[in-house]
Amino acid sequence: MNRPEPAAFHTVAESEQKPVVLTGDRTTGPLHLGHYLGSLKNRLMLQESHDQFVMLADAQALTDNMNDPARVRENVLAVAMDYLAIGLDPEKTTICLQSALPALSELSMLYLNLVTVARLERNPTIKEEIRLRGFERDIPAGFLCYPAAQAADITAFRATVVPVGEDQLPMIEQTNEIVRRINRQTGVTLLPEAAPMLSRIRRLPGIDGRAKMSKSLGNAIALSASPQDISHAVKMMFTDPDHLRVSDPGKVEGNVVFTYLDAFDPDQEAVAALKSHYRRGGLGDGTVKARLEALLQAELAPIRERRAAFETDPEKVRAIVAAGTRRAQKITQETLDMVKSALGLFCL
Repeated sequence: MNRPEPAAFHTVAESEQKPVVLTGDRTTGPLHLGHYLGSLKNRLMLQESHDQFVMLADAQALTDNMNDPARVRENVLAVAMDYLAIGLDPEKTTICLQSALPALSELSMLYLNLVTVARLERNPTIKEEIRLRGFERDIPAGFLCYPAAQAADITAFRATVVPVGEDQLPMIEQTNEIVRRINRQTGVTLLPEAAPMLSRIRRLPGIDGRAKMSKSLGNAIALSASPQDISHAVKMMFTDPDHLRVSDPGKVEGNVVFTYLDAFDPDQEAVAALKSHYRRGGLGDGTVKARLEALLQAELAPIRERRAAFETDPEKVRAIVAAGTRRAQKITQETLDMVKSALGLFCL
């Protein structure tokens, strides 16, 4: 079978006016403030300037949740509702279901022939996640092979921009290694390399002071949190354990309340004044927490209200996801056909 001429290959980014961005979330639970600050707010801006695809990553969630697939299934619509509640517009952002895109699985299979087990095990992101989950050598094969699956996700949409946290940079590099291998082997620039987009706020800590806000650690504030939940979470926030009396000087560094004020308070001059006052003493934790709670209540109230409206009409949400998935199926299948043809594989 003859391969098409190089001119026959094109990417979505070349054929459409807007560059392509791919992002998404594992469907293991409702989204929280860490997601909101780290990626969701960026997506609101990106949908105005990019052809944005947001993936409900249920297949990837199964790599370490296969013992509880119901948890993954039940959270598909929950995460989709969070997307819509924060303002993602399905007319501008394609929301799609990962497991309903068969081209991704076939691309993953192809890419696994281009990487070694040793290279997968050296991936710093995978190594850290294996450590955190205590897998040791009992690593689910799907989990170990996730970098190849993520490369399939990114390249299937011919994405040129991928918003990620700093800890995910090795995943983007491994994707680009696969892209370069494919392009060398086919002799054409078949797939574009992806550029990471880092958030201004690299990571929002959990309310307990841990480095990472996480659903599984129980230290997160959900986007759908009730006013009572928000109030309780702020009251429980880690501050300075040595700040025992209002008159005591306090530490701002590592103080979760001030970290959140840095992230959410639009009046940074006032925050700077509060920090100075706290450092010299005379400012109680309760006063600072009250300011933060007021900000979070105002930020989350409209999101919670919009989400409640979507909860009353889950079929509408399902229809939005289905429509986005149909568009994604067409694009990802086109990429798979293009890759197979360029590699000289037999196609019916």
